[in-house]
Amino acid sequence: MFDLDKWAEIFQAITRNKSRSMLTAFGIFWGIFMLILLMGGAKGMKSILQSTFDGFAQNSYMAFAGTTSKPYGGFQVGRSWQMSDDDILSVRRYVSHADIVTPLIAKWGGVFKFRDKTHDGTIKGVYPDYAAIENPKITHGRFIQSVDVRDFRKICIIGRKVATTLFPNQPNPIGKFINVNGVYFQVVGISGNTSKMAVGGNTENTIFVPYTTLQRLENRGREFDVLAVTAKPGYSVSSLQGQVEDLLKKNHHIAPEDKQAINGMNMEAMFQMVQSLFDGINILVWLIGIGTLISGSIGVSNIMMVVVKERTTEIGIRRAIGARPSTVLSQILTESMVLTLLAGFSGIVLAVLILAGAEIAMKSGAPSEFADAQFQISFVMALGAAVALAVLGTTAGIAPALRALAIKPIDAIRDE
Repeated sequence: MFDLDKWAEIFQAITRNKSRSMLTAFGIFWGIFMLILLMGGAKGMKSILQSTFDGFAQNSYMAFAGTTSKPYGGFQVGRSWQMSDDDILSVRRYVSHADIVTPLIAKWGGVFKFRDKTHDGTIKGVYPDYAAIENPKITHGRFIQSVDVRDFRKICIIGRKVATTLFPNQPNPIGKFINVNGVYFQVVGISGNTSKMAVGGNTENTIFVPYTTLQRLENRGREFDVLAVTAKPGYSVSSLQGQVEDLLKKNHHIAPEDKQAINGMNMEAMFQMVQSLFDGINILVWLIGIGTLISGSIGVSNIMMVVVKERTTEIGIRRAIGARPSTVLSQILTESMVLTLLAGFSGIVLAVLILAGAEIAMKSGAPSEFADAQFQISFVMALGAAVALAVLGTTAGIAPALRALAIKPIDAIRDE
């Protein structure tokens, strides 16, 4: 049952020396405040970085032709080479772990015009399945289709910034024709992808055209710039990377031990590196927060020892008139826990308010890549922090409570 007198006595004991109680509580307040704030900040940074990679296949590998660093098969060192359509067929046939195998032609320095508006960016020639590598997130219209590639159609999908620059007053410019390096393309789609992770240029400043169309316009023959490959479920990209590179070296007479001839980008390894980084940050945050909380709880325990010393006579008299040991123990533990919880919940509330303010500020005035930042901690984290506070409060009161139980009534009267 709720004992009103008991709780009144607890709050009276806490407020008897306000300055001492506030200084003691500040250690707990600051520890939980910093823990929640650091956890929210780490979560916000992670969400911002994840938005940078958003839309790009994590199980993908990109191969770029480089320059040979070793002589091989009668060819001299320093030889430049290019991948061709035959490499696509070879990878599809001999690399069993490969799921999607698609080429990319990139034309940097593209100039896009519509009437008096101009925008500079990248032109990418792709097949329809390239959407599985770099998700265009179509907001209007459609992406490239097989018939566009087959018929060499002059159609394009434009990035978000290209659309806002060329068509500032037209939210849906589907069907319009834009001048792309002197050639007119019809807009059939708009990409809403804001990710900063892309091959050959930022997606917002890019236009996608059919692979065969750009291949013919740039007179590339059967050559292309980038080979994108995804791994089948259950297989690692690292094992796939080795097979693809070995096959490309064999097809183009490159020394098997040549490390510079092929420049590769393993997205799976990159994502794992980022995840490991934030796992380390989270561990560091917890160590800092828990260390501060423990030091705060030690402070609470020391102060409660002083309180028990000051109340020696009171505790002795209680024991003399029949107070049970469990009653005294409960009294001291409850005082310690109440002081800890009040300070801790104050720190949680303040930290959550600051994180909420940071999140609102990001959504209202920050650049688009920061708009989706999420600083608020989850309910599970908040609940875990509350449980940690309760445990620390109880632990901090154990030593003072045992000290109170050790007080004998006769010693208390003699002390008086």
